[in-house]
Amino acid sequence: MKATRLTLIAHARTPAQKLGRLADDEAIEDVAAELISALQVRAGERQGVLCGPELRTRQTAALLVNDLVLEPALADCDLAAWRGLSLKDLQEQQADALQQWLNDSAAAPHGGESLDALGARVGAWLEGFRQPGHWLAVTHPFVIRAALAHVLHCSPADAQQIDVEPLAMVELSHYGKWRLRL
Repeated sequence: MKATRLTLIAHARTPAQKLGRLADDEAIEDVAAELISALQVRAGERQGVLCGPELRTRQTAALLVNDLVLEPALADCDLAAWRGLSLKDLQEQQADALQQWLNDSAAAPHGGESLDALGARVGAWLEGFRQPGHWLAVTHPFVIRAALAHVLHCSPADAQQIDVEPLAMVELSHYGKWRLRL
C-alpha cells in the first residue's frame, strides 16, 4: 500500500470574509504574488489538484495549475438562506437561530447543511479517497475544519475553534488511517 498525502488549502480571501459576511459564490480578491509562488512550489510536487466547485476555490486553484479537478465533496457548507448575510445582521435579525446554530452542530436553522452533515460528507470523502501520491485540495475553512475533526476524532463544535486563514495549508497523510502531518 502506497501512502497518500493530501494538502488542504483554504481559498484566497474574498470580499465577504473582509466584511464579516457569510460566504456566497464570489470571486477572490487580488492575491499577493509571493503567497501564490509559495503555493506553486507545492503544486509542482503534486499528483493532482482538486477543488470545490465554487468560484473562489476554482480561481485559487487556477492560480496554481491549469489541470484542476472539481470535487463536489469539497464544496463549502451550504448555509442556504444565510448566504451573503453579515454576521452583524444575523445577530440583529435572527439572534436565536444564530445561537442555536453556534451551540448545536446538528442544527441548520438557515435551511441548509448542519455542521454534523458537513462533517459526515467530508469524513466519507476522506475515507473513500485512496489515491497514492501527493494531492492538493483547494477548499473552504468549514471543510478544512470538518476534515480535521474527522482525522482528530473531535466534535464539529470543537473544530470550530480552529481559525483557518485564507491560503492556510493543512497536511494530512494516509497509510492505514488518516493522520495530521505537521
